[in-house]
Amino acid sequence: MVAGAESVILFVHGLWMHGVVFSAHRRELRRMGRESRVFSWHSLLGSLDGAADDLAAHIAALGRRPLHLVGHSLGGCVVLNMLARHHPEGIGRVVLLGSPCCGSHAGERILRVPLLRGALGRVLPQWLARPLPEVPPGYEIGVVAGNRPVGMGRIVPGMEKPNDGMVTVAETRWPGARDHTVLPVTHMQMLWSRACLIQTLHFLDTGRFLRGGVRG
Repeated sequence: MVAGAESVILFVHGLWMHGVVFSAHRRELRRMGRESRVFSWHSLLGSLDGAADDLAAHIAALGRRPLHLVGHSLGGCVVLNMLARHHPEGIGRVVLLGSPCCGSHAGERILRVPLLRGALGRVLPQWLARPLPEVPPGYEIGVVAGNRPVGMGRIVPGMEKPNDGMVTVAETRWPGARDHTVLPVTHMQMLWSRACLIQTLHFLDTGRFLRGGVRG
């Protein structure tokens, strides 16, 4: 596995977002001499399979290997669906940040409210309506969850603890993950938390997360 400056990291954003949300992490990576890219997709107007296919085409066009993938929130689900549909070669490791891999209580509750349903677009409902995608076992996947419950999820009744304000820790536990860690951050803090970036890089470089001593 090639690590460090020789590899490229591709960030994939979540619902209601754009690739610019990774600016803080990317600035820090540049200071470290590491290269990164972003993939922006239509989280409201697009479809789950369409986003996955577009991501696969973007990866093919980059032509850079090894290529690590980092998906935040629903972006992690798009990454998983892409790996299952396209089995791209040359992928280094994958980190999912607060991704609702195994369901979304908040999303399910919002979908029951007709006036709010449209705000979730089509990708999340499609993800929740399907069985988990069959990602080939050769991909090394790490998952970062947050346990600081600050966010829109606080207004959703019955949300299990611990959670990051949007996604519960249990919902992030992808069954094919090689490692899983929980940080004291909210769902949105993952986009600028230095501790989150440190853990992400450690997994991308070694296949494991750091144990102890890392804070948001």
